[in-house]
Amino acid sequence: MKGIMGVKVGMTQIFDDEGRAVPVTVILAEPNRVVAKRIPEKHGYEAVQLGVGFIRPHKVKRPQAKDFERRGIDPVRWLREFRLPGALDLEEGSLHRVEDAFQAGDLVDVTGTSKGKGFQGAIRRWGFHRGPMTHGSKYHRGPGSLNARMSGGGGRVFKGRKMPGHMGHRRVTVLNLRVERVDPDRNLLMIRGAVPGPKGSLVLVREAVRVRPRKEA
Repeated sequence: MKGIMGVKVGMTQIFDDEGRAVPVTVILAEPNRVVAKRIPEKHGYEAVQLGVGFIRPHKVKRPQAKDFERRGIDPVRWLREFRLPGALDLEEGSLHRVEDAFQAGDLVDVTGTSKGKGFQGAIRRWGFHRGPMTHGSKYHRGPGSLNARMSGGGGRVFKGRKMPGHMGHRRVTVLNLRVERVDPDRNLLMIRGAVPGPKGSLVLVREAVRVRPRKEA
C-alpha cells in the first residue's frame, strides 16, 4: 500500500483543463525518512517506520533518542508505520518522497485528527431538535428524556446514550479522495475536497482501500 505523511497547510482552489474550479486541500509532504523496518522473520509482517517533522533534540524522550542515535538518524517529530510495496528493499535512513508515493489521478484515504470543539450540548453534538421557545415550556435545548425507567433499565442510563460531552478531536478517515496535483519541487500534494484536522496538523495519506467509481459532474 502506498502512503506518506504530511502537514495540512489549508484549502484553496485550482482550475482543471476545462476551466472548472476545483476545491483542494494542500498538504506539505516533506520527504519521509525511513527510520526502521519490520521484517516477517522478527516481527511477523513487512512494513517500514517513516518519520517526518523537525523536533529539538532536548524534547525527544531518552529511549527514542538512544534509538535514533544507534541508527545514526536525526530525531523526527512524528513516527508512523506503513506497509509499503517493497518495504524490505528500502534502506534505513533513506528518503521516501511525495513523487514516489502518488501521481495525479490517484485515489487516496486521508487520516487525521478532527478539530476539537470542546464540551458541547446534545443539539450541536448530535443534531437534536430544540424544544418550543414559547408558551412557557422553559425547556429549550435540553437532551430530553433519558428513558431510565426503574422497571426495565434498573434506573440507570444505558451506555451509548447520546448526551452532552466532548466533541471533536477524534481520529477520522475520509475515503476515496482524488489527488489533483503533485508538486515535487515544493513537496506539495493537492487533494480534492476537505481532509480532517486543523492547519498544521499531521495527516496520513494512503492508497484507497475501497475504490468506488465516481460520477463526474
